Amino acid sequence: MSAGKARNLQLGFIGLGRMGLNMVRRMLEAGIECVVFDTHVEARREAAGFGATAAESIQDLVARLDGARAVWLMLPTAVVDVVLDQLVPLLNAGDTVIDGGNSHYVEDLRRAEALSKHQLMYVDVGVSGGVWGRERGYCQMIGGPESAFKRLEPAFAALAPGVDAAPRSESRSGDPSPAEKGYLYCGPSGAGHFVKMVHNGIEYGLMAAYAEGLNVLKGANAGKQKRTADAETAPLERPELYQYDFPIADITELWRRGSVVGSWLLDLTAAEMARDPGLNSYTGRVSDSGEGRWTAQAAIDEGVPVPVLTAALFGRFTSQGNDLYANKVMSAMRHAFGGHQEKTGDKS
Repeated sequence: MSAGKARNLQLGFIGLGRMGLNMVRRMLEAGIECVVFDTHVEARREAAGFGATAAESIQDLVARLDGARAVWLMLPTAVVDVVLDQLVPLLNAGDTVIDGGNSHYVEDLRRAEALSKHQLMYVDVGVSGGVWGRERGYCQMIGGPESAFKRLEPAFAALAPGVDAAPRSESRSGDPSPAEKGYLYCGPSGAGHFVKMVHNGIEYGLMAAYAEGLNVLKGANAGKQKRTADAETAPLERPELYQYDFPIADITELWRRGSVVGSWLLDLTAAEMARDPGLNSYTGRVSDSGEGRWTAQAAIDEGVPVPVLTAALFGRFTSQGNDLYANKVMSAMRHAFGGHQEKTGDKS
């Protein structure tokens, strides 16, 4: 998309959090005019410092937009409807609302139908790139009316990493497609967030695979550890097989180079371990923001098996302490049928 076309686009942007502000910066650099609003004055001032027009309210933002208006929301899912209730009455037929957060695609279908009654277009955009998107660009999965996608394409192109972000697939030739540049029109309303939902479900599985594998490496010195010898503790039958003290941080660094399991996710893991080899700054509680649950539910509805993704999701529930009551039940059962006493303080 040419810079000339980008400069013809004006965009309203609500939500200047961890990703939103950097997205605005990237679009401004591409020549897209951005009128922004956030409830935090400091965020508005920072955006203005980068060249955005800072609005004092949602009403002020809409008033500063010309022609067929487009307003991008980069908000927590729980806040989207609250903002839409304020925004929609201010818009005119032909205007467009873009939801770039991690909304459930089911909510997209509801919102698109509601906005269509006002002759407004609703575009859902799944955005991946996190806090690094400012430099690397943002992968975008887009759903909604195709006409709206085409009008907003300069913004998507500006945010995308570009074709040079990855080696071109051998079977690809000719002019790079939008997918090769890092953005894709996926289909009608909800399609963008459906693809992003599954993307995040896969992310859960990848994270769990790395974490579990590294945990096996960390435990490879089990033969050196003193273990309680009693009826309640299974013995390590061949301790001589587990005498390794592996440098986990160095292994993650090693695997970044030439390994089939290399990835940006591993790059980030290696960087964290170089900074904090023992991961002492983390408690091990892993939150889930919804996409893993929605992916599992979609798989159930479709009758598609996803054992890896669901196991990763349940692993996050475990990290949050949600298995404590079930573990108490099992401990009570062991005591009831065999007189087994609970072990305390033994992590072996």
